[in-house]
Amino acid sequence: MSTTAEQATTTVVVVGAGGKMGTRVSDNLARSRFTVRYCESSPAGQERIAAKGREVTPTDEAVADADVVILAVPDVALGPVSELVVPKVRPGTIVLTLDPAAAYAGLLHRSDDVHYACAHPCHPSVFLERTSKEEWADTFGGVAAPQEVVAALETGDDAVRELAREVITTMYAPVLDVHWVTVEQLAYLEPTTVEVIGCMLGEFLAEVRETAVQEKGIPRPAVEAMLYGHIFIALTNGLRGSNPFSDACLRAMDYGRQQVIREDWKTVFDKSELDRVICQMLGIDEIKR
Repeated sequence: MSTTAEQATTTVVVVGAGGKMGTRVSDNLARSRFTVRYCESSPAGQERIAAKGREVTPTDEAVADADVVILAVPDVALGPVSELVVPKVRPGTIVLTLDPAAAYAGLLHRSDDVHYACAHPCHPSVFLERTSKEEWADTFGGVAAPQEVVAALETGDDAVRELAREVITTMYAPVLDVHWVTVEQLAYLEPTTVEVIGCMLGEFLAEVRETAVQEKGIPRPAVEAMLYGHIFIALTNGLRGSNPFSDACLRAMDYGRQQVIREDWKTVFDKSELDRVICQMLGIDEIKR
């Protein structure tokens, strides 16, 4: 994987290429130096691949000589899909998943001669200095707005890590940086930090908005103007210290924390709670890792 000739013929396979994330990563990989093969079991997904002008390759055939196999399938399907795919890959192949839950839970089919990696996009930062309409429109990332990626690589030397990094930065492009962590650390970020807490707070703010509109009768444009602007200033002040909160605001924040936030909220970072939420997400009884 280190010579120029080998790099020129690097083969990347996307399993689940007709799904939402499979399509996203395939769109970027299709414009890369890699030889890309697209695998999809569902008829609807196969139609989406064909509509892109791409050819569907049978999975067994596609992965037989692949350098990197991306399992772009839902977390709940990663166990059975990996059981079908991993025994068919050649030694030294990188098997790359997009979420850490199944890897953390020990659901992936294991092989001692395969390198397992996981890479999750961070999405464009709220603090990103966007300079074009295309960047503003790309809220998810992977099209125009730069984002960062957090990834885990369980085994492999520098050459394996470099190939994994190149594939990751290509499929999530444009990428500013890749941050390497352990699988467990990645699980504490996704789901605990960003889904259990961050995404929940986003939905909670939507409930706050609707309460102000529906129960207090405040005109929606007024609620949205006040809330959306203050969300941004709250994030810049709270996370970056851009401007100090006023004394009155700090007192109101203390009241809000007492009324809304449980005192023992940090228990969500206990390993037992991480195990619990991942079991709930995957519909399993216990962590096998």
